[in-house]
Amino acid sequence: MARRALKFVSWTSMALAASGFYLYSDKYLDPNDFGAVRVGRAVATVHLRSARRLCELCCANRGTFIKVGQHLGALDYLLPEEYTSTLKVLHSQAPQSSMQEIRQVIREDLGKEIQDLFVSFDDTPLGAASLAQVHKAVLHDGRTVAVKVQHPKVRAQSSKDILLMEVLVLAVKWLFPEFEFMWLVDEAKKNLPLELDFLNEGRNAERVSQMLKHFYFLKVPQIYWELSTKRVLLMEFVEGGQVNDRHYMEKNKIDVNEISRHLGKMYSEMIFINGFVHCDPHPGNVLVRKHPGTGKAEIILLDHGLYQVLTEEFRLDYCHLWQSLIWTDMKRVKKYSQRLGAGDLYPLFACMLTARSWNSVNRGIDRVPVTATENLEIRENAANYLPQISQLLSHVPRQMLLIFKTNDLLRGIEAALGTRASASSFLNMSRCCIRALAAHKKKNTCSFFRRTRISFSEAFNLWQINIHELVLHVKGLRLSTWVLALLCWLFSAPH
Repeated sequence: MARRALKFVSWTSMALAASGFYLYSDKYLDPNDFGAVRVGRAVATVHLRSARRLCELCCANRGTFIKVGQHLGALDYLLPEEYTSTLKVLHSQAPQSSMQEIRQVIREDLGKEIQDLFVSFDDTPLGAASLAQVHKAVLHDGRTVAVKVQHPKVRAQSSKDILLMEVLVLAVKWLFPEFEFMWLVDEAKKNLPLELDFLNEGRNAERVSQMLKHFYFLKVPQIYWELSTKRVLLMEFVEGGQVNDRHYMEKNKIDVNEISRHLGKMYSEMIFINGFVHCDPHPGNVLVRKHPGTGKAEIILLDHGLYQVLTEEFRLDYCHLWQSLIWTDMKRVKKYSQRLGAGDLYPLFACMLTARSWNSVNRGIDRVPVTATENLEIRENAANYLPQISQLLSHVPRQMLLIFKTNDLLRGIEAALGTRASASSFLNMSRCCIRALAAHKKKNTCSFFRRTRISFSEAFNLWQINIHELVLHVKGLRLSTWVLALLCWLFSAPH
């Protein structure tokens, strides 16, 4: 009973935190106003204390609760720094299972002791997450492998977590009728069993590796099926730093802008072209390194348990919507937002998708840079429009929910790298939309002449984007030249 009470308190704390912890942040207060600075420090202290309590509650309850904490820890662009920095430890340093428990799972699933399967097996895990932890080991044939082992109690505990979640959501609905969170329970019921099946994760890894094999910068570790089960997954061992670790990238001379572009290309291809989307890109699951052979920057994609398969109708509507957002066609933004279930809340829907203010959406998300004022506006609106956000999430297609989560995590990575909302990322998305819509049109016509016209139109539109990107690049170089000339003049002028 004590454990259940603790869980109830933890979920209540999360709900309260989610409704109010991004209302204030001291970095937006006037540094010349002494009173404002004092208030800012007090707010920061409260944020930090609350974040530590939230982290402790996640660690105490493990499983589903750590997954919630991981998601919150990745929202750098939305939440106060005290929360994100405190909850980031959950990306790879969640509570661990003991070696005795790990040995038991391996014995039960593989039928042998660790020493019979491996020449060496590191007792200290490389990382521990919500559902499993990963150990480095060496096989008898000399291969170095990563061994992912499921926490022994997580499967049995997950059903209780979902039941508790359902009770709490019903209680929130009764207390606050304007909030509708039953979709959260429905999604957990559907997705958690898939994430707990490591054979499903292995199949997803092989599918996405084949699907994106043309991206030289992507590395998906190879799966070793002969020693994999539903609770144990053996894969190729690959090292790297977390994708949001700027210090690691600077130390290893990895260009953060290049990584951000690669990440955008990869996810645009998944969403718009293939409709098969890795939906858990928190920083613990996306590593970066310099390829040991070529020296080029490489993204390592881990944890393939959670994927969203998009229907063709949804994928095409989503393509049309992003095209409309990028080219500032507000009539079509309204049309395709409503086709995706947004109704009259289509402005809020557009803001949630882009993580931009409505003013920026109207002016052009690829033309207006993100400012501190806009970030503050987004935080305030997230708190002020919670009932409308809740209503919107309960009406959009279920596929949209994991897309929102994926967008949130990607925006968080961009915010941490300082590359958020760059024009090149939106142009890459536009390229994928053009290709996806052209492929659909060609597939649905038997006329050679018609297919030729579609191919010509596709090539012309892609050429237009290339020219637009070149113009932006030239403008950027010209601005840099002007700034450099001005600095030279200032420093060479006699004082």
